[in-house]
Amino acid sequence: MKQYLNAAREVLEHGTHRENRTGVDTLSTFNINYEVDLRGGFPLLTTKEINWKNIVIENLWFLSGSADISFLHKHGCHFWDPWADKSRRVPSAYGNFWRNFPLQGNGKSNGAGGADQIAWVLKELRQNPMSRRLLVSAWAPGNALQSALPPCHALWILNVQTDADGEPMLCMHLTQRSCDMALGVPYNIAGYAFLLSLFSRLSGIRPGIFAHTLVDAHVYIAKADGAMAEYDHRPGLREQLKREPRKPPQLEIDPGIRTLDDVLALLGAGTGEIMSRFRIKDYHPHPPIKFKVAV
Repeated sequence: MKQYLNAAREVLEHGTHRENRTGVDTLSTFNINYEVDLRGGFPLLTTKEINWKNIVIENLWFLSGSADISFLHKHGCHFWDPWADKSRRVPSAYGNFWRNFPLQGNGKSNGAGGADQIAWVLKELRQNPMSRRLLVSAWAPGNALQSALPPCHALWILNVQTDADGEPMLCMHLTQRSCDMALGVPYNIAGYAFLLSLFSRLSGIRPGIFAHTLVDAHVYIAKADGAMAEYDHRPGLREQLKREPRKPPQLEIDPGIRTLDDVLALLGAGTGEIMSRFRIKDYHPHPPIKFKVAV
């Protein structure tokens, strides 16, 4: 996907040196924007292999509204472990606020009285698809101002446009405040493209453009004295820039999935059954590249 590679190249070539909360320095660039047209294929990175299972399972966890990582563990996904508390909960879990956004201003969302943004957006898409209010926020100030890891992808908006033939298409814009170019962003692109494709199925409006704003796009680097070299993401990104992007794969969603309830019914299913409902076809990536995460 050339849009991603161009963004990574911009940070590597023009990013400025910054320190940050992790203790691992970065090259950082402000405000990168690009668009991906899902009508040309699904944007699963081909310049390195991306774990499709992790994308599907993580986004089903988000849609469940749970803050408990047990669902992730059930399917062998442990990437949220560093941010979970002793009770295996992530206080700033995205889906928790998507499905139950706190209305009292206290930052707490514990199952009573919160706004279900996902259900509302799906209902509005059916009743008023040209609405400009189809926004889902994970940024609850009462939580974010005291969280160890406030949401990176803070909010997303759905918007129905018409193509050159006058046919409606469902588009999405994601605003991401903090963007780890090597590790996070490829998964963010694929994850939100998956959500766009899923909401397209649930609304009956074909998918169109995924737009992405990266507020602080950064690449983790070693210290000037060579310390923390194991966190330096530049070699892996430079290797990707040498690789020629391949034809994007296609996403096939089981035709039996028509409602949000159909999606949530999969939460009790095994990994194989879940993955059989969301199949990636003709995915032929270059070999994987490992990057160490800065927590």
